[in-house]
Amino acid sequence: MTATVSNFYYGAATPVAAYLMACLGAALGLRCTTRSLRRPHRRARWLALGAVSIGCGIWTMHFIAMIGFSVQGALVSYDSTKTLFSLAVAVIVVAIGVFLVGYRGGSPVNLGLAGTITGLGVAAMHYLGMAAIHTDGGLHYDVWTVALSVAIAVAAATAALWAAVSIHGLWSSLAASLVMGVAVTGMHYTGMAAVSVHLTGHSVVEQSSTDLLSFLLFMLAGPLAVLLVAAVIVMFDPDLMLGDDQPAPVPYGPGADFPAQRPTESSRPYTSW
Repeated sequence: MTATVSNFYYGAATPVAAYLMACLGAALGLRCTTRSLRRPHRRARWLALGAVSIGCGIWTMHFIAMIGFSVQGALVSYDSTKTLFSLAVAVIVVAIGVFLVGYRGGSPVNLGLAGTITGLGVAAMHYLGMAAIHTDGGLHYDVWTVALSVAIAVAAATAALWAAVSIHGLWSSLAASLVMGVAVTGMHYTGMAAVSVHLTGHSVVEQSSTDLLSFLLFMLAGPLAVLLVAAVIVMFDPDLMLGDDQPAPVPYGPGADFPAQRPTESSRPYTSW
């Protein structure tokens, strides 16, 4: 028996909240990569914070959206180990992509490699999260819709990494984060459109909204706290408070972090490192 599946159990509340979380993670990640440009001696720290912000933003988007997932006639629950493992996957694969472009630059080949790795990882995070679902039946997927969701994930990841190395103005970064939020959330709901549930039992119980909501909010508490801390760090960074659109001074001479450069080069747009 094929059950009726809904991704909007709470109406527009979950997709809107999920989208905002995706935008927040993207915005923080972009600001962190900008900080890494201006603080080359702390590049690894800023890139790591950016990767954690984007990864937590994507994962939080996914599981806020999953609050709205319901199967008519069956209870839905989640395996906590697989759920947390999907969070680790999200952070790790985003870190790989961010560090690749952070240290090797934004050439088309490098962006393609980093975007593919990160996009496949984001898709893996999504379907690992789906594998954590326990319900009175089996989940089945339409292969072509799954393939489309993976393609969207790769395209979104590549666009995000391109933005990280190409867009550094505050307002431009915020605009880019809104577009990236659309892409990441679109990937999620495309993946969810591939899902069908075939019930194996005879339960007629509707979604256990209180228990499920409590569990998901508990799981979301950690990543949300990380995003809050990252937001505080970025917001109170001296560059941002003083106006981060001003070109940062570039070190010169034998004691600098980079080889000696002509002073005029410091005013050029940063497209790679």
